[in-house]
Amino acid sequence: MTGTALAPRPAAAPAKSRTPLGRHRLADPAVGVWLAAAAVTALGWIVVDARGGDFLTLTNVVGILQNSVALGLVAVGQTAVILTGSLDLSVAYLISLGTLVAATTMEDGSMVTGVLAVLALSAAVGLANGLIVTGLKVNAFIATLGTAFILRGWIEDNYTGPAGKVPASFQHLGYDRMGPVPVSLFLLLAVTAALWVITRRTRFGHHLYATGGDEHAARLSGVRTRRTVIAAHVLCSLCVGAAALFLASRLGAGAPWAGTEARYDLESIAAVVLGGTVLAGGRGGVVGTLGGVLVLAVLDSVFNQLGVDPFFKNVVRGVVIIAAVALYARRGARRSA
Repeated sequence: MTGTALAPRPAAAPAKSRTPLGRHRLADPAVGVWLAAAAVTALGWIVVDARGGDFLTLTNVVGILQNSVALGLVAVGQTAVILTGSLDLSVAYLISLGTLVAATTMEDGSMVTGVLAVLALSAAVGLANGLIVTGLKVNAFIATLGTAFILRGWIEDNYTGPAGKVPASFQHLGYDRMGPVPVSLFLLLAVTAALWVITRRTRFGHHLYATGGDEHAARLSGVRTRRTVIAAHVLCSLCVGAAALFLASRLGAGAPWAGTEARYDLESIAAVVLGGTVLAGGRGGVVGTLGGVLVLAVLDSVFNQLGVDPFFKNVVRGVVIIAAVALYARRGARRSA
């Protein structure tokens, strides 16, 4: 007996994940750190007001924004380097030297010459860091720490205190406002936007993530990982140069302690990690880093208004950073499971 063969029933499609979109977005470290920034601001407002202070005044808000600019510029540059699995510990001394070069050059020449001199110096330092890390195969921690000592030696040998003078017209960058918004904040937002486009919308940005995620696999895929790491270090140093120019405009002169006193090396790494970028590389971004910068700036403002002891201040900051990294690690473990 013959009959028509029945076609096999198609396999059932795999069930789609029913995780709500809102919950997925809340799991994003960048979203989480901005929510944390809002929570820290609200909590700081309550605590300061309870102690008889006034937290959300125009003067205090402007101060928080201005204090975020220098650290933000360094941190977004540091993000590009950390995405590749590297880092840069020379940023603090590069900032100090950058303010000195800017002020001394502008005192004898034009503002344009001073700006170009600082950016050229920054690019050279970043190129040196990248070549040492990739060419000599020196660990980034040791390589950039060595560069920091070289810059420190140059500063201590050539400068005994503040030097040079920034023209009054250049100080508009550090002090002018457009309404309640500091002009310098637009510099930070412009640099952050440029870094976001570079990391998220360009081939070079994809290479940054690929190099940090798995350098060997990236190399086998045709990514020139050495060039990527070198370019990331140059990019980071250029952002540091922009921070040095901003601080020179604020101080009115070059200062050997401009970068080291504020500990921009460790502070920038803390902001990057707090923003959800993994130190091993391959995950994160500048949006989260900017949120991390804001959290640290708000905490500093709250502590200053409350007159908190510096030791306790550092303890709280350390606890916040450790808690954030532990939370990110736990979420990453759940996803991989």
